[in-house]
Amino acid sequence: MSTQEQQANIGKVLSFLREWDRGDMRVRGRMLSTFVTQNTGKTFYELELEFAQVASLFLARLTTWMNYMLGTFLGLQLKALGIFLSASCHDQYLMNFLEDGGALTLLDILSHSQSKDDDKAGAIKLLLTVSKAGRKYKEIICESHGVKVIGECLFTSNRDETKEAASVLLESLSHGNPRYQDQVYKYLITCMTCSSPKSLQLILHTLCIIQVKPAICQCAPEWLWLQCKSEMTEMTGSFPVLVQQAAAAKTIRLLAEEDQELSRELLSLGVIQHLLHTMGNREHPDGQIQASLTLEVLQCVCVFSKKQADDTYDDFSQPFGTNKKKIL
Repeated sequence: MSTQEQQANIGKVLSFLREWDRGDMRVRGRMLSTFVTQNTGKTFYELELEFAQVASLFLARLTTWMNYMLGTFLGLQLKALGIFLSASCHDQYLMNFLEDGGALTLLDILSHSQSKDDDKAGAIKLLLTVSKAGRKYKEIICESHGVKVIGECLFTSNRDETKEAASVLLESLSHGNPRYQDQVYKYLITCMTCSSPKSLQLILHTLCIIQVKPAICQCAPEWLWLQCKSEMTEMTGSFPVLVQQAAAAKTIRLLAEEDQELSRELLSLGVIQHLLHTMGNREHPDGQIQASLTLEVLQCVCVFSKKQADDTYDDFSQPFGTNKKKIL
């Protein structure tokens, strides 16, 4: 490119940025639509050539606008950001985006009650792009309480596609991220009592994939998928929730049988209270049985302090043994 052409390109970019700065929402919406149409799929070098080596100036404006204008042309904003973040061969745009609070903004979209499912899916897609960029980027997401926000999106979203995208993102955050992989694993365990059959299926599937603990490898795959199929097809009354309780109790037992350290972690998450609740539910005998057997395993492999024992029941073995006989 000649010097004259470079000067002309710089002038065009400055005019573009000036129009953006002075434009109202309608003008910016039009500019975003044009940008997305003309630049989708471009590399870092192509974007820099198009914007006279200062494309990051437009990225900064776009990020800042989205930070305080959630809901206005949000779909277009996310698509435009995707062009920058997915631009190959360079991570300059990614770092600029994160330094301007981009990760927090995307997580805010996921947690905002007014966000549309399409926008949540777009935010998850961008977070996945960030996560795939490497360990330090995964840590930035996790340090921003991303695991909890993404997990809540997994079991509260109204669309299966959004749930699936959230589970893929959690799986990505668990790999190559030693500081936070246990956090992902533990959070998924706590979500196993959720009321959505699809969410539970995805949670169990993700647990089997990430394999943070050796015990995960020992979960019976055949039972797992048969159970998930049952949850998705039995849709009358409160039965799906009861099936999930039984499934959760059995999964906890399978994990606890393989690893005493993991058993203690499960206890620290308060599983005893939930198991006792399930064991007292007369509407679903299978859930009572699974909870009873799981409590027996936890009793055998873990040593409770006197305080823990007092908080649950005075004589751990006697009531348990009695209840188990009644159930069976």
